Amino acid sequence: MPTQKPHPPRICRRAPRPLHAGGGPALLAVLLVLAGCGSDAPGGQGGPGVSMPPPEVDVMLAGTGGATLTQDLPGRLQAVRSAQVRARVEGVVEKRLFSEGSDVIAGTPLFQIDARTYRAAAESARADLSLARVTVERYRPLLDVKAVSQQEFDVAAARQKQAEAALAKAELDLENANVLAPISGRIGRALVTEGALVGKGEATQLALIEQLDPIYANFTQSGSELLRLKSAFQSGRMRAAGDTGAALVLVLEDGSNYVQKGRLTFSDLAIDPNTGAVTLRAEFPNPRRELLPGMFVRIRFPQATMDNVIRLPQRAVQMGPLGHTVMVVGDDGKVAVRPVKTGGMSGADWIVADGLKVGERVIVNGLQKAKPGSVVKPVPASVAPAPAAPANPTTAAADKKAG
Repeated sequence: MPTQKPHPPRICRRAPRPLHAGGGPALLAVLLVLAGCGSDAPGGQGGPGVSMPPPEVDVMLAGTGGATLTQDLPGRLQAVRSAQVRARVEGVVEKRLFSEGSDVIAGTPLFQIDARTYRAAAESARADLSLARVTVERYRPLLDVKAVSQQEFDVAAARQKQAEAALAKAELDLENANVLAPISGRIGRALVTEGALVGKGEATQLALIEQLDPIYANFTQSGSELLRLKSAFQSGRMRAAGDTGAALVLVLEDGSNYVQKGRLTFSDLAIDPNTGAVTLRAEFPNPRRELLPGMFVRIRFPQATMDNVIRLPQRAVQMGPLGHTVMVVGDDGKVAVRPVKTGGMSGADWIVADGLKVGERVIVNGLQKAKPGSVVKPVPASVAPAPAAPANPTTAAADKKAG
């Protein structure tokens, strides 16, 4: 029998049919045949010998400069002034004279308590005082001629003083029946309604007024951190940040920065033995009443300045079982993992203390596309990190003058 020559591989060039819903098993079979034919075609997609271009990643060159060491400390907001509006006399609330949640001025009437009893008591005390005064005036000339004794005159004078004190108390109670705002600020909801009996045995709280502009932020710093900074200052590795009161940044719960800067107004002189931390207080402007008492915030607190340090954006530094690492791109375009040692934060950037050399290309965007040992195409990052302010203004001015 004649020898049969082997047939060349079949290459299907059938045009794909339009897909219709409900094709069923027949449509599935056609798709499988077309997929198989495509894999045998020379130069087909996904076939051998076809290489994808290396993925692009954004890189930045590691460089040194001055940096301000900052620390984000947890805190809570507090009103600058807070006053509880309380009933100072007993009675039934007749009227509420303010709108809840509004701004009030000191001395503004807030509640009206039934004052009929106190008005009657004031009139009675006024009459008693008038009688006591008349008696004293009548006894005064009689005392000179010995018509009354000195004791009788002294008793009449004492009754006059008692009547004056009784009238002063009655008028004060009558005045307190009209409850006024003790301070200016924003008043909250009313804690009682009309018809409620208040002041029965205690000074019933009626409302709360708080001053919100400016507003306090209370936070704490660990005593061990203070000792570490003091040691760094003494060794010369760091310098004190100077007047940190004008450079505080408030970080809100959503991670955004509050537009107004704050200043440090208070630092406790002792460390709390229960927490091992020192209490600090900052003051922030709050003209639009965006910040409310009780909110949890973070205060970005500048502590020290350093020279010739490397700063990297947070997104470039990864945390793993071995600590902090970065991804660098070598001269051959290959990705390598580089363990680094961080030295704290400078605003939103990490300070790299060790493990990275000046001029190395660090991946800042596209980390998910960069695998260790893979080849990538590095491109300069479109958004560079914000330049740091000169760590030492005096040195920076001298360098500028020399240049």
